[in-house]
Amino acid sequence: MQDPAGASRPWRKSSHSGPGNGDCLQVANPHRTTVHIRDSKTAPDGPALSIPTQAWETFIAALR
Repeated sequence: MQDPAGASRPWRKSSHSGPGNGDCLQVANPHRTTVHIRDSKTAPDGPALSIPTQAWETFIAALR
């Protein structure tokens, strides 16, 4: 699924990522109800995964 609005979303990546668009994920949460995730190597025209914010928060909490 292409992300036609990908370029306009406030994408961010981990502070642990190096310069450029290396191997990292980018995340956007523009409306606070859905988190969008994409691979930096395919940005901005590649696919993006969209999941509910609560699912993302549960995932992040499990990683900690």
